[in-house]
Amino acid sequence: MSPQRRSTRLWSGVVTAALVAFSLSLAGAGQASAADVNNAKNAGFESGLTNWTCTASSGTTVSSPVHSGAAALKATPAGQDNAKCTQSVAVKPNSTYTLSAWVQGGYSYLGVTGTGTTDVSTWTPDSASWKQLSTTFTTGSSTTSVTVYTHGWYGQAAYYADDLSVYGPDGGGGTDPTPTVPAAPAGLAVSGTSSSSVSLTWNTVSGATGYNVYRSGTKVTAVTGTSATVTGLAASTSYSFQVTATNSAGESPKSAAVTGTTTATPTGPALPKHAVTGYWQNFNNGATVQKISAVQSQYDIIAVAFADATTTPGAVTFNLDSAGLGGYTVDQFKADIAAKKAAGKKVIISVGGQNGTVSINDSTSATNFANSVYSLMQTYGFDGVDIDLENGINATYMTQALRSLSSKAGSSLIITMAPQTIDMQSTSNGYFQTALNIKDILTVVNMQYYNSGSMLGCDGKVYSQGSVDFLTALACIQLEGGLAPSQVGLGLPASTSGAGSGYVSPTVVNNALDCLTKGTGCGSFKPSKTYPDLRGAMTWSTNWDASAGNAWSNAVGPHVHGLP
Repeated sequence: MSPQRRSTRLWSGVVTAALVAFSLSLAGAGQASAADVNNAKNAGFESGLTNWTCTASSGTTVSSPVHSGAAALKATPAGQDNAKCTQSVAVKPNSTYTLSAWVQGGYSYLGVTGTGTTDVSTWTPDSASWKQLSTTFTTGSSTTSVTVYTHGWYGQAAYYADDLSVYGPDGGGGTDPTPTVPAAPAGLAVSGTSSSSVSLTWNTVSGATGYNVYRSGTKVTAVTGTSATVTGLAASTSYSFQVTATNSAGESPKSAAVTGTTTATPTGPALPKHAVTGYWQNFNNGATVQKISAVQSQYDIIAVAFADATTTPGAVTFNLDSAGLGGYTVDQFKADIAAKKAAGKKVIISVGGQNGTVSINDSTSATNFANSVYSLMQTYGFDGVDIDLENGINATYMTQALRSLSSKAGSSLIITMAPQTIDMQSTSNGYFQTALNIKDILTVVNMQYYNSGSMLGCDGKVYSQGSVDFLTALACIQLEGGLAPSQVGLGLPASTSGAGSGYVSPTVVNNALDCLTKGTGCGSFKPSKTYPDLRGAMTWSTNWDASAGNAWSNAVGPHVHGLP
């Protein structure tokens, strides 16, 4: 996969250049005829898969993400199937048409066959946001129908497509109806708040291609989906919000107003600028058995591993392994958490782990997750939650769950994540999408730089696990992909026993931290700029660290706290 991906990036530049040249040539071609129409039917997938056929049942329609309207195509490659979706489109002979579509997600292809002249196609690598593909074709002297298609690529992520058009002379096959001004959105509600933001959701409006959000009558943002987060607000302040729906025909009346009130500015001890996170094991696997009170003082965030899934979808609970931990009682556990918090530390509950089976794939499970985590916070005194799910994340509903939790817990909530390296290779991945979706309330992403093998860095080169270059070049993907430096941490094993592979000495960890924050200690890869606000480092686990005499925290802890 690695050589192919590098090749793909090179070709994407060639394709982009070709499209730029093509668009320049169109600039001198004059305006299209007034008789030209979009000859594709159900071009926005508002009627499901009507008029479309997808191979191997690979296609479906979804309500999010959409480029416009209420639906878009989602097609998922599997095995030897590339998720190809086709439509037969009526055209006129000897005519020129512009084929275009908006795509997002995995590798996406757009093309046409049966033109009677030269069949054409275009494509793009994976994309975290909507991107328009466009090309032109000319029909032959007897061509009255062509087949347009989209498809993904084998072994890659699902792709999304919306608003496809075959623009040119009317082929006589009919077109989608002309849009009318949409109705005002209904169901506007506040879905979450922080000390500086209010999150909103509303119902989908048929025929809408976008939505405008108004604060006290002034437009503050425009979005294509049915949710938005308004930031830059004052703490402990009430604001009035309304939403309108838009399309090419115009803008709807404003929705009914809702009031959102920001939370107070946190008054508890804040995390230090540079922080060390350590996982505490609620089980005995051969590492030193610890009480929370015995966790080394260098750790600023202690992630209790792990919460357990319940029979209720999305819900979690916590069961202290008193027997395995030498008779550690729940009352002692709670008291130790309170003592750590009084010392300025944060203690959070981690969800997942290698064998975690928590799934948040719809609104109900998202609500169950938020309610159950908040209940654990109230019961045990946890400051927040760590997301360590290693079997995939649904970005839409995990985002909903964490925003709902934030609205309950307030702006002091700590949210951390511990994705695997593969989860952060692209912004189109569910983990990366979730992190970007909650950037305003996210504390830190401590990616696991272990048990992964070789991976691509932000420069497109392959780096081997266990080196300074591996740490810095992969961190660079997150730093260039949209996360704030203060939201990026380096996750490493505390000892050779802590992971199957990927252990590096504390010296290597510290060199990588220096490379990213100060530009010193780098290997062959050197980032284009420094990130002095980098959050710090994480380890699995405080128990394995204790087994090795706290060698990791004694070396990495002071170094992290001494960063600029």
